[in-house]
Parts: sequence; C-alpha cells; structure tokens
Amino acid sequence: MTSLWCELAWLGGDAPEPGVLVRVEGDRITAVTTGLPDPPVGAERLSGLALPGLVDAHSHAFQRALRGRTQAGRGSFWTWREQMYALAGMLDPGGLQALARATFGEMALAGITLAGEFHYLHHGPGGAPYDDPNEMGAALVAAAAEAGLRLTLIDACYLRGGVGGEPAGVQLRFCDRDVEAWAARVDRLGDGPTVRVAAAVHSVRAVAPADTAAVAGWAASRRRPLHAHVSEQPAENEACLAAYGRTPAAVLEEAGALTPEFTAVHATHLADADVGRLGRARVTCCLCPTTERDLADGIGPARRLRDAGARLAVGSDSNALVDLLEEARAVELDERLATGLRGGLGATGLLRAATAGGAESLGWPDAGRIAAGALADIAVVELGTVRLAGTRPADAVAALVFAGAAADVRHVMCGGRWIVRDGAHVLLDVARELREAVGRLEQPA
Repeated sequence: MTSLWCELAWLGGDAPEPGVLVRVEGDRITAVTTGLPDPPVGAERLSGLALPGLVDAHSHAFQRALRGRTQAGRGSFWTWREQMYALAGMLDPGGLQALARATFGEMALAGITLAGEFHYLHHGPGGAPYDDPNEMGAALVAAAAEAGLRLTLIDACYLRGGVGGEPAGVQLRFCDRDVEAWAARVDRLGDGPTVRVAAAVHSVRAVAPADTAAVAGWAASRRRPLHAHVSEQPAENEACLAAYGRTPAAVLEEAGALTPEFTAVHATHLADADVGRLGRARVTCCLCPTTERDLADGIGPARRLRDAGARLAVGSDSNALVDLLEEARAVELDERLATGLRGGLGATGLLRAATAGGAESLGWPDAGRIAAGALADIAVVELGTVRLAGTRPADAVAALVFAGAAADVRHVMCGGRWIVRDGAHVLLDVARELREAVGRLEQPA
C-alpha cells in the first residue's frame, strides 16, 4: 500500500481540501482522509495541489507532427485538411506507434492520465487492409502503454468521401468496405486493464444516415461510448441540409445516436434546435478550443449547451498544443469574447470537464476523481511557479484553471504507478522521441 499526504487536494468542490491523505493499493484509491495537518509516518509528502489525472477526451495523436508546419499563409479548415491528409498518407504502423508514444508522453508531462484517441487511419496505402486489420489501432494501444497512459481507442467508422461522395486518395486508408466490415473489424478489438474500446461515426460527411444507425446500434448493444464530429464547419451543415433536409444533430438523433453515452465533438455551429436536442439527450459535448482556434472553426456555445442539459469535456484534438488547462479555460474565455459576459462556467465546472467529464465520455466512470474506489490517477501541480506563486490555498482551483499551465505539473501517477516525477517522464525521453518521430516524416509544405 502507498500513502500520499497532499498539502492540498481537489476533491471536487470549489476550494481544495488541506491535509489530505490518499491511500493507494494496486491501481485503486482505497481511502481518502481529510483534515490531517501533518503527514503520518510513512506517507509521502506531496507539496502543491493534487487533482485527478486530467482527461483528454478527443485526440488525433498523429497530427502532433503538423505542429508549427501548417501556420504559414492564408487558408481554412479545408486547406489544413489537405496538409493533414498528406501526413496521414506517410504513416505506417511503426511510424504511427513512435509518433503516438511521444505524443502520449507529452500528454503525461501535462498531467493527462487518460486519452481518447479518435482513430480513423485504419488501413494501408490505397485502403488495403494489413494482415491484422487492426494493426494501426494496435500501434496506438501499444504507444499508450509504453507512455504509461490509459486509453480509450475510439474506432471511427468512415465510409464516404463526403456527403454523397466516394472516398478517394488517402481517404481510402480511413474506409472499411461497409458498415458490416467496420463492425466485424472492431469486434476483434478488446478491452484491457488500461484500454477500453469505443465507437465513432466520423461525421455525417463520412457516414450515411442508415449506416450511422447501424454504428449507434453496435455501440448500444455492446454498451460502448459513441462519439462523432458534429457541426465543426458551416459547410458541413450546408451539405447535410442539402442532402437530408436536416442538420447533423438531427440526423444523429433520428439514427438513435443521441443518448447519454454519446459525445458530440466540437458542436460549434449549432442551430437553436440542435442545442435543445443535445441537451435533452444529456450527451457530452467535447470542445477543443486550441484546435478550433487554429483551424478558424469558431466558438462552441458551451454555456448554452450546459444550460440545456449537456455535459462538457475537453480535448487536444490536433495536438497543436497539449495543455488541458488551456483547453478548459479557453472554453470560458473564448465565450467571454463572443458574448461579452464573464463567469458563465466557473473554475470548478471547467476543471470537472477536464477530469470526470472526459472520463465519463470515454467509458471510465471510475476515473477523473480522487475518492475511495476510484482509479489511482493523480496529477500534482506546483503552486510556486511564476504563474501560480502567491496563490492563496482557497483560490488554488481558480488560479490553476485560469493561470496554470502544463509546465506547472510536477508529478503524475496513473494506476498507482508514477509516470512523471519532478517534471520528467520516468519511462521516456519525450523531447528526443518527438524529435525523432517527427523527423522521420517528410512533412507537407
């Protein structure tokens, strides 16, 4: 058994608790005791603020290789997508595993203990399946294990090149023959102690309504989370309305996808009726503000979604930046710019989106909190950095959410094992691995 005495620990309230003893056995927290002014004999003292491991509910790990390489010149989401496609065309299982391992290592350094990897790069060049049709997914699972993270592999169904269009070029690597072939392939994947499998409809652009219903049925029958990109771009909405006479959210609703196990990623350009649909269904909405800024997508209506009944999570998406604290605060700060109003979501709600909210969306209800019976996933933030120095204990949550950064994370435990100590990954030289993994790829201009 391991005993950790936390100077301050966030247990879910508006302010942290002082003097908290957390007992860990195996991969679980067995007891949490508050109000201890000094560490008991044999307990490790953790200075700063302890919080549940952060949860990245939406990642495309391979897109980390595009960081800094797609910023020059004018463009849009659609021009960026061509650069992303060029990168996707270069990757084989070994290259994907190396790049994902380094990216997951960067996540660990940022306090992330659980990632949701939205996976659609399934097959070889031209769409030819590998001997193991899940070889690319297996590379991602291995990469997370090597970095010490737990993972939800969100296997995305991708069948078309656009609304009413056939896939072409690198899109063929994303596509299964049909929805039955997708289901048969994903049925071969399995959970493990640190891995769970979820389903996704890539988008209404890539999956027709009838096939969306089939994916939703597969997820429901197996009690798996279901995710989808939803209304990321106005052009997506326009194409959906032209083809089906309904918005993407309405198509998903009619297909039976909108349940509390569903996560709408982005949800940026929603009609008023769509906000109501998602709220009534109690879905999770995963916002990814740094990518949404980078791609000029827009600002998602987080407050309206929350007020309608939806839950919130956050993700790093393209990994243009890996900092879940920035993602969380940006949900609020971007809305302040759009609405002229401050304080709609609050530090506690934002931190919950970056912890328990993401864990629930990824099928890990036993993660994202410091409590007896929960998984022993803990991040410890130093409060003496230049960003947080002078913070009063009662204000530590607000200071962390609105001023803290990934660089303030000192220690990270995942499943009872330390994977980051004193700001360094105990398993990987992350910077070297990133240099080598990205350097092996000839990047698109």
